[in-house]
Amino acid sequence: MRDVVPAEEEAEINLTPMLDVVFIMLIFFIVTAVFVKEPGIQVDRPEAVTAMVPDGAAIFIAISASNEIWIDQRSVDVAGLRPVIERLHAENPEGGVVIQADNEAQNEYVLAAMDAAKEAGVNEITLAAVVP
Repeated sequence: MRDVVPAEEEAEINLTPMLDVVFIMLIFFIVTAVFVKEPGIQVDRPEAVTAMVPDGAAIFIAISASNEIWIDQRSVDVAGLRPVIERLHAENPEGGVVIQADNEAQNEYVLAAMDAAKEAGVNEITLAAVVP
């Protein structure tokens, strides 16, 4: 004769494969996420009617009102800017540079940051602005 199995044992669902899939998806999203690197300070950016959001910006350079240059959470002098940009650009060759200059920053420092980015091999350089 046949063995009779109680109904409670037949209705059991094994959730282990589903949890494995969830953990694999979580790991996938963590690995493929783009991490935004902030420059380290907040600046008062100028307004521009034609401002737009750049695609794939990976390196953010901030220039304060007192002409301090910040990149990757550290203060950098003009002479040391190019090696830092080269290192960050090597980590993400597809990304560009966004320069966030304060309203009171001198053009000399903005141009020095642009020159350092060009010398480091970055082709896409953007000046950050605020849409009014």
